[in-house]
Amino acid sequence: MSLILPMSAFALAASISPGPVNLVCLSSGTRYRLRKGLWFVTGATLGFIALFLAIGFGLHSALAWIPGFERLLTWAGIAFLLYLSYRLAVDDGQISEEAPDGAPGFWTGALMQWLNPKAWLASVSGIGAYTSGGDLTQLTIFAALYLPICWLSLSTWVLTGRFLRQHIQRPSLLRAVNRALAALLAASCLYLILD
Repeated sequence: MSLILPMSAFALAASISPGPVNLVCLSSGTRYRLRKGLWFVTGATLGFIALFLAIGFGLHSALAWIPGFERLLTWAGIAFLLYLSYRLAVDDGQISEEAPDGAPGFWTGALMQWLNPKAWLASVSGIGAYTSGGDLTQLTIFAALYLPICWLSLSTWVLTGRFLRQHIQRPSLLRAVNRALAALLAASCLYLILD
């Protein structure tokens, strides 16, 4: 029980802090219906929990034996983030209540977490700091805490985007916001390359 508060604080800090998934949530809130954004959030949350549990059960240690795996993961993540950045940059800024085909969905959110170095780092460091080497009970408690905290944190970013959407009615302004988000995503790729 003494670990629940520190685990929760770690989960909140890791989930709500800016990162690639958070930026896509923000963009989704500005561009698409709330339901679409929350569907992406659900996929991202469940994808993260699956990654978290897999790492907790030894995936990270097992993959350390594969030569170049971490480098492959980094480059796959960079390619995916650059693709999303490009999609944001070329967006026309037109807001429609129709269900656009290009909205990131459940599986995009899930896949994005597996290609997101921030998610891997949060999982490895959180598990290392707050669980005792593969303790199933501690890992299950941590994952159970992470699930609602991650979902609510990512939903906050979608709702922030929704708020911006209500106050940004000009396509030119929305294009500028999307391009700024695209630049931030691309900058996060640059950070990964230089790191």
